[in-house]
Amino acid sequence: MRFREYRSDTDRAAVHRISREIGWMGEGDEEVTDLFFTGGRTWVAELEGEAECVAQTMSASVRYLEEEMPTAVLLAVATSHVARQRGLAKRLSAHVLALDAADGALLSVVGPFDQGYYNHLGFGNGSYDVVFDFDPATLMVSDRARPPRRFTRDDWALLHAAHLARRPVHGRCKFTSSMHFRRACGISYTPAEMHHKNSFGLGYCDTPDGSPSHCLWLNADDMNAGPYRVEWMVFRTPEQFRELMALLRSFQDQVSLIQLREPPGIQFQDLLRRPLRQRSITHRGGFENAAHVTGGWQVRLLDLPGALARTHLTGAPVRFNLLLRDPIADLLDEGAPWRGIGGEYVVEFGEESSATPGQAAGLPTLTASVNAFSRMWFGVRAAGDLAYTDELSGPPELLQQLDETLRLPEPNPDCEL
Repeated sequence: MRFREYRSDTDRAAVHRISREIGWMGEGDEEVTDLFFTGGRTWVAELEGEAECVAQTMSASVRYLEEEMPTAVLLAVATSHVARQRGLAKRLSAHVLALDAADGALLSVVGPFDQGYYNHLGFGNGSYDVVFDFDPATLMVSDRARPPRRFTRDDWALLHAAHLARRPVHGRCKFTSSMHFRRACGISYTPAEMHHKNSFGLGYCDTPDGSPSHCLWLNADDMNAGPYRVEWMVFRTPEQFRELMALLRSFQDQVSLIQLREPPGIQFQDLLRRPLRQRSITHRGGFENAAHVTGGWQVRLLDLPGALARTHLTGAPVRFNLLLRDPIADLLDEGAPWRGIGGEYVVEFGEESSATPGQAAGLPTLTASVNAFSRMWFGVRAAGDLAYTDELSGPPELLQQLDETLRLPEPNPDCEL
């Protein structure tokens, strides 16, 4: 088993084979797959001299309150049929994350294929994604949408700039490289789905320089009746959001169903006319109106002192000893440039937060996995709640103090991971 950087000239055929075996690549998708594995940090694991596993991260920033945290998004992990159950994917992913941590990434996020696998790498569940399937005729928006501008994939540079400037919310993820947006514009993040034939954008250019101000991108299974899927949406003001909703409502004469991920801070059901009745009368039909909830992303810290140096909280200061366990250490080779963040720390949360290696006499002690601590720090769940379901424990008084100090908005990456 050997890890090395991906080389497109020699590894292209092997990565195509892996992508076909796992269903990421169909006939004619070779060029798309090549594009998918460029623009980030891509490594492969060799087995008997052949690349049989590939892992990729992409640099990004994640907003924590008013701060932007350098982030490594674990974007793609794929293993061939002949290399399964050998630990290749976990060890290769750990290696790539170690390189990102050594280069200054403070945290990492991932969109898992299922819960559990990436927990071995120190990731903990993020907040829930709520996806609504609704009839656009039920949208209650008084605004009337202006005729929108039509966007195509050729507009990817303009759309990427607009996406970076979208509404700033706690947890927002922004990919640094425009290559990611170009290759994933308007679709899912696996090559087989990358160039959906029924993919299009609509929106408005109200900025002083005439660039997109608020817009959305859709895919359609059936251009006639739908469903239409809103892959992403950009807006910064209530007026812009309402105009986009009015634009979706304008499809009501023809489209029977739209699927939309609830935007951060928005309770989308507020905008639907009699949603419970709609769910009942469309139940088990081809255009069922419903809401689906999933835990679609996970997070972990890569640099505890670095992240806490950018953590500024308004609650009462709290200081404690931390015993932190990081499972990724078991997956890293001795020569890795980073060994995880497990260990003993003195932590202070407050206007100026910090984490210093060591222990201090007389302080209460919090014991946690990096999975659970990352969730608490990010505001996914309160310390007192995590004590019920995750690897986090401490004196009740300390947990209560942490709950009062870490009063954070619910984090939301506001993009597909």
